[in-house]
Amino acid sequence: MGANLEITEKLQSYIKDFSFELNPIQQEIIDYNKTLGEIKRMQIDPTQCYFLHLIIKVANIKSVLEIGTFTGLSALSISLALPNDGKLIALDKNEETNKVAVDFFKKANQDHKIKTIIKPAIDSLEELKNEKFDMVFIDADKMNYKRYYENSLHLTRKGGLIIIDNVLWHGEVVDEKNNDKFTVNIREFNKFVSDDHRVEQIIFPLGDGMTVCRVL
Repeated sequence: MGANLEITEKLQSYIKDFSFELNPIQQEIIDYNKTLGEIKRMQIDPTQCYFLHLIIKVANIKSVLEIGTFTGLSALSISLALPNDGKLIALDKNEETNKVAVDFFKKANQDHKIKTIIKPAIDSLEELKNEKFDMVFIDADKMNYKRYYENSLHLTRKGGLIIIDNVLWHGEVVDEKNNDKFTVNIREFNKFVSDDHRVEQIIFPLGDGMTVCRVL
């Protein structure tokens, strides 16, 4: 029986060499984030950039809502895959990192597709309640994941996708001795989604784990 590989730095480099090239601005964001210290962990993994690009192309996604933007790598990855008339609304409450992200969007000539909203996501989601999206990507504060997910269900068209990052939580979800509030919250969230008959879902071991849900 096959088993998932441990993705070492050397293997990561090999994957990069034999996949399509990232946009130079995507790489610039990755390099910039490396200078940020511990906070760089908020960035998605490059393999997730490839995945988001492919799934948007294959599913003909045209409208996306992102909850949690940081310095813009996931948003830019999404926008580059969207058609020229596609749209992405990116939610984040951090003005400083949002400014960095917007500068990168402009540099990549993608700012015409991306609208950023700077305020707590819960407030923004309420204001967007009459919108419909082909896809929602959730990568924000983990304690609010269930609220973001419930809102996303109402904002995603039937057959659309909800993708949630960090669902394996550095592997700690399977450590029965780890009962800190974040790990417990992710475990409970994963169980909730698994039992939710409004979607069909699978967890992919990319980056820190991604759940992909198709809305039924």
